[in-house]
Amino acid sequence: MTREGGTAPDKTEGERPPLAVVLVTAPVGQAERIVEELLAARVIACANVSPALSVYRWKGAVQRDEESLLVLKTTADRLRELERRLMALHPYDVPEFVALPTRACSEAYADWVRSETGVPDSPD
Repeated sequence: MTREGGTAPDKTEGERPPLAVVLVTAPVGQAERIVEELLAARVIACANVSPALSVYRWKGAVQRDEESLLVLKTTADRLRELERRLMALHPYDVPEFVALPTRACSEAYADWVRSETGVPDSPD
């Protein structure tokens, strides 16, 4: 148990779904459109969009690109649908899609993410 406003590990095994944070890079001019469509589909609760310099190897050469880094918040049970929609919306041949599990999150924030992604809260 945690006190009100405390932080607790995400619940598992038949309880409320755990949260996930997903990292995606996108072209600067298309990042907000992608986020808006993912929000409309309720596969994410929110996103942070930040400028990023990406340095990577592509087809044998090192590339450098100004991109947007998207940090998407969702639930673990929405990851497949999020990935499916992202791949359909994204202009890259191989879009970045890296899902990170959460080890802890404030209960109020986790409940909000679940409600915004269409996942109802379980009764306490």
